[in-house]
Amino acid sequence: MEEIKLRQIDWEKTGYKLKLLRNDNLNLRRYVCWWLSKNQFDDRHLCYDYKCEDCVFEMDQNISQAELGAVMSTGSVANWETGRTPIDVENLMFYCKLCGVEAEDIIVYKD
Repeated sequence: MEEIKLRQIDWEKTGYKLKLLRNDNLNLRRYVCWWLSKNQFDDRHLCYDYKCEDCVFEMDQNISQAELGAVMSTGSVANWETGRTPIDVENLMFYCKLCGVEAEDIIVYKD
């Protein structure tokens, strides 16, 4: 048997990866657009029958912290992305599911 060492997460670098996903993940953009359409009745995000494949709304290339915050936690997104506060496990797993990635793809460990 070999020793298993506890690895420390670099929350600043992990937060930066969360920001990159927010700026460049189609699954996340679609979900946020759908959620805003369904829950806030925002005419800008009006999808036909809530089916993203049939949506005529031309999405922006990225979503804002406020838009993602409406789905997750408004003030927390900025704090996660800067590494000011670590993202909790529940939100990390939710974020991963929305983006279609694994937690290990997001988490950055300290050397």
